[in-house]
Amino acid sequence: MTAKPLILIDTREQSPLIFENCQTEPATLTTGDYGLKGCEHSWVVERKELNDLIGSLTQSRDRFLRELQRMKAYPFRRLLIEGTRSDIESHRYRSRATPQSILGSLATIEIRYNLPVVFADTRRRAAELIEGWAKYYYTEQVKHARSILALTESEISHKAEERPSHEYTN
Repeated sequence: MTAKPLILIDTREQSPLIFENCQTEPATLTTGDYGLKGCEHSWVVERKELNDLIGSLTQSRDRFLRELQRMKAYPFRRLLIEGTRSDIESHRYRSRATPQSILGSLATIEIRYNLPVVFADTRRRAAELIEGWAKYYYTEQVKHARSILALTESEISHKAEERPSHEYTN
């Protein structure tokens, strides 16, 4: 029987994605919008719709950068933008911030926080990306846990075989 990932959706997420291939559960996450049950401290996705991203890079910048700083502690982390690079380049958002400024901020985020920035052209594609990341990350974690268990069981078995016999003779 193969275990399946359970995606955690932050209770503060305003417009949660709908997942077709993974079960979900509401949770109050320390950081990010999406987490993974059993991997709460190692897997996180922060999702931003385009106008929310622009606001986070302008008016709410300090708060957003603190969130990204917290994400650095997670081995798997993504900033998922619901929109396209072309949307930014064509200034298809409500703000006076220039496309060059927004794209420069995203490049800085990738470098400063070692955080991959991924674009999804639709909500459905955003959900598919999160499901795929969850599935593959979870599968790798299960494989790793099983290999540790196998090593431990092998070590226990090996030590049991090495125990000296305590036969006493008169």
